Amino acid sequence: MCGRYAQSRNVHQLQLAFGLPEQALPEEADPRAWPPLEELAPDYNISPGRPVYAVLGPPPRSEDQGPPGPRSLHTMRWGLVPSWAKDRNIGYRMINARAETVADKPAFRTAFRRRRCLLPADAYYEWQLVGRDGAVQASTSPVTDPHHKKRKSKADKKPYSIRYRDGRPLAMAGVFERWRDPEAAEDDPAAWVWSCAVITTGAAPELAHIHERMPVVVPPEDWAAWLDPATGSDDLTHLLEDTPVDRFAVDEVSTDVNSIKNNHPDLLEPVPSTEGGEPETLF
Repeated sequence: MCGRYAQSRNVHQLQLAFGLPEQALPEEADPRAWPPLEELAPDYNISPGRPVYAVLGPPPRSEDQGPPGPRSLHTMRWGLVPSWAKDRNIGYRMINARAETVADKPAFRTAFRRRRCLLPADAYYEWQLVGRDGAVQASTSPVTDPHHKKRKSKADKKPYSIRYRDGRPLAMAGVFERWRDPEAAEDDPAAWVWSCAVITTGAAPELAHIHERMPVVVPPEDWAAWLDPATGSDDLTHLLEDTPVDRFAVDEVSTDVNSIKNNHPDLLEPVPSTEGGEPETLF
């Protein structure tokens, strides 16, 4: 799964990193038509329900309108709220969509076909389960292990950060949705919620010793295809399998990241391995 990540770049820096045209922060935008754009403070410990940046691509186009590509930056809430939901709090249970089922699950399938996005991140965090004797435990999930919760409660958790070695932002594959609060007044702009989810997949062999899942990270050469609404299902399946793990650096970090109350750049700093020696960089 992906349950925490860091993102410190501002709007201008993300526009440069993703090749986006400059956008002025709108004084007032219609939340019914398109997601807003707000300047967010650096967040080194993003948790579900927080506002995050999302890169959106172009709407459907005709053949003579030129090639697709990244189009604009927006602000959304992390935790997808399906259009049919009665309560926005359902989003806390939908921060991730599994690549294996995203095309079929009622909560995600329409968004997967029509509303895909990229979620920028400096790094994402993952926790390795370690027994009280210090032995690394095999990673499982509630989907595959009926005893997952019991095993997790009895284990210590060692946090890691996963990022690009060269420092460029990760572009996590995501889907997004628009929802209107049925209890809100007709003219209440706050009634509209734009939300997103990170798509996850089975961990690559290089990362499986930490956790059995990982977010799908879209490499720059695939951004345009991922964001293009016209990309077909076969190509999308290929993109979901194309995370460039060979470009990643993986470092053990401080257990300070375990608490969302801690939010500072040092959370991304590698720490000496608990077994001693230099910080553990796996690639």
